[in-house]
Amino acid sequence: MFFETIALLAQDNPYLIAALSFVFAALVGSFLNVVIYRLPIMQERAWRQEMAMANNETPQPLERFNLLVPASRCSHCNTQIKPWHNLPILGWFILGGKCASCQAPYSIRYPLIELMTAALSVLVLIHFDYSAYGFAVVLLTWFLICLTFIDVDHYLLPDPLNYMLLWGGLLTHIIWSPFTLTDGVIGAIAGYLSLWTIYWAFKLITGKEGMGYGDFKLLAAIGAWLGWQMLPLVILLSSLVGAVIGIAMIVLKGRDSQKPIPFGPYLAIAGWLALMWGDVILSQYLHMLGY
Repeated sequence: MFFETIALLAQDNPYLIAALSFVFAALVGSFLNVVIYRLPIMQERAWRQEMAMANNETPQPLERFNLLVPASRCSHCNTQIKPWHNLPILGWFILGGKCASCQAPYSIRYPLIELMTAALSVLVLIHFDYSAYGFAVVLLTWFLICLTFIDVDHYLLPDPLNYMLLWGGLLTHIIWSPFTLTDGVIGAIAGYLSLWTIYWAFKLITGKEGMGYGDFKLLAAIGAWLGWQMLPLVILLSSLVGAVIGIAMIVLKGRDSQKPIPFGPYLAIAGWLALMWGDVILSQYLHMLGY
């Protein structure tokens, strides 16, 4: 009933509902910045504590640190950020991109992630007519944004996010299209095994690791959402996106061609594109081939 009400309101007041959705999603984008920064640190701390216990050492007492505590603060001078300075998108510009206390620069990436989260969320909701399924895809989008930037920063795709995405995809089939649940399960299995096979073939031939296990799990999660039928398109799109971005980074930024490039962001982008416009892309491709 709630989602039907939102859909009706969107029909009568499309710009108002889109604006409200944008503002709310920007707030979520601000929280995603926290997740992107803190979750890898939380996992590293937990790993170090486990290693200490495994070695019969006394774990070092640490300051409480999670997604909510401590409050946002400058990483340079440790000054707590005031609430009005933490406004999504606008806060960065209010501060001029600098800490109000020590004038240390803040990355432009923070407002860009908030803007991206807001814009993509509104695009998804409009695309799916503010349906309940559309809100589920918005959640998927938020997870993919987190995974993308964590992988860019740390070459890491955290298991908690991948697993929640996987189970969320299967649950989506159960709720909205139970007859496709089998496709989702097969998609998850095929997604994992396809990259797992490529990983081991590459390692046996070259003796090197071409990707991490997090990539297998992410493609499994994408397969759970889209079904096995879309996996070839996702793999093709991720390769194309990776080639374009990789070449652009080498040409424009002089990136070392031997430096590893995280594959997770390309899988995330490809999976999102396939979910939004996969049928259109496939039909156009088949049309080009004369089918």
